[in-house]
Amino acid sequence: MVGGLVAAVLAAALWGMGRLGRKTPTESGEPMFVVERGPLRISLTESGSIQSRERVIIRSEVEGRRTILSLVDEGKHVKKGDLLVEIDSSGLEENRVEQQIRVENAQAQWINARENLSIASNATQAAIDDADMALRFSRIEKEKFEKAEYAQQLRQASADISIAQEELQRAADKVAWSKRLMDQGYLTRTEMLADELTEKRSRIGLELAQSKLSVLTNYTFAQTSEKLAREITKADLALGRARLRASADLIQALAAARATESEYLRQKDKLEKTVEQIGKCRLTAPSDGMVVYSTTVSERRWMQEPLRAGVEVVERQDLIYLPATKEMMALVQMQETSLPKLREGLPARVRISALPGRSFNGHIERIGILPNSSQAWLNPDLKVYDCHVWIDEDTEVLRPGMSCRVEILIAEYEDAVYVPVQSVMRVENRPTVYVMKDGEPVQREVEVGLDNSRMVRVLKGLEPDERVMLAPPLPASDMQQGGHPAGAEGRRGEGSTNGNGSRASPPRGPNGPAEPRAGGTAAGRPGSAPRPPSP
Repeated sequence: MVGGLVAAVLAAALWGMGRLGRKTPTESGEPMFVVERGPLRISLTESGSIQSRERVIIRSEVEGRRTILSLVDEGKHVKKGDLLVEIDSSGLEENRVEQQIRVENAQAQWINARENLSIASNATQAAIDDADMALRFSRIEKEKFEKAEYAQQLRQASADISIAQEELQRAADKVAWSKRLMDQGYLTRTEMLADELTEKRSRIGLELAQSKLSVLTNYTFAQTSEKLAREITKADLALGRARLRASADLIQALAAARATESEYLRQKDKLEKTVEQIGKCRLTAPSDGMVVYSTTVSERRWMQEPLRAGVEVVERQDLIYLPATKEMMALVQMQETSLPKLREGLPARVRISALPGRSFNGHIERIGILPNSSQAWLNPDLKVYDCHVWIDEDTEVLRPGMSCRVEILIAEYEDAVYVPVQSVMRVENRPTVYVMKDGEPVQREVEVGLDNSRMVRVLKGLEPDERVMLAPPLPASDMQQGGHPAGAEGRRGEGSTNGNGSRASPPRGPNGPAEPRAGGTAAGRPGSAPRPPSP
């Protein structure tokens, strides 16, 4: 057994020496890399957290800031209808009592306004009827005078004249008779004078009767007709005023009734809302599930106070998550530079920090359309997109909130030509490498494909066993630092990235990163010449 162990150690040492031998310095000490052909794995690795695929979100629906009185323990399995969170409702209870008083006052005012509306309706109708009746009476009065009373007065005046004429004729005849009798000595002078007085009175009576008829026909008729016509006009105007006043009073009473009714309904709605808010202070489980605090799995959990009794919460704040299914997924955030490499359906491996040595197979189910805004306030230029990786294996041992690392397999080549990413530079916006020929570096344009942030696939321009410089001798003004342009199979932005948007660190070899070399540069700057890794 000891012999086998020694043989294994020797084999590993020889393999490591062979791999290290692929880096060959020139006579001037420049680090080189021998172009290799072999299997190449293109993948992105990012940290994330385990989440349930589907979950019921319990949010606070109470307005304002409220304090949590009691809270179910995290990790507890609850049944539908179990109490999860109880929020302080003492302030809402006081508001409910005060609002109940406002509702009763508003209701009393509404009833009073409604009765006033009925009274106003009856009063205005009565006023209109009275004015209409006065108008009809004035018209009747004028008609009665013109067709009845005037004719009657006219006949009476004519009769008075006839009677006065008759009485005057009789008085004149008597006076003539009395004169003959007085001449014959049968009557005294006194009796004669009395008969003359009677005649004079009858004549005056006739004149008065004639004058009365003249006044009746010339003045009384016209005056009375004009007066009655004026009364009709006044009655007509009074009817119009009565109708306008009735309409105004009715509209005012109706507006008051509607205003008080609206106020009553508004206060009633506020009371119902207050009662509803009191009911929302007790949050129950809508379904069976395991309790997970939102602050445990939130993207901003490092900014939030842990959920517990006594903590203040605001409206629409997530409090508890109830996983709806047992299926789990990994939620990772990928930077925009990695999106061109990703697509739905790509396979992935999920490694759980709490379960060392175990990994789970999965696939990309969904890639966010818009960037996640939770990190925007930290760095507005940083754009990350949520990537949902569904785990296809049994997830009974997984719990929401567990930390994980997800490796997304983008491509895997059995036979590929590749070189380290730092050996490929942009010269005039074209990917370029420096190949050693007869001891001198020769600039050569190449066509590149995808990279895994350590090695980049070369599609055209290099052959195996050729040597390329890891630190091309170009000034900084003649090239764009780090990275390479799009090839036939993908595209990276300027600057080599490790999949999460940060600049790729120097590749690691079997013994870790290479030691810094004085004067060696990857882009015309002093730096380390990294040891080329295995793909």
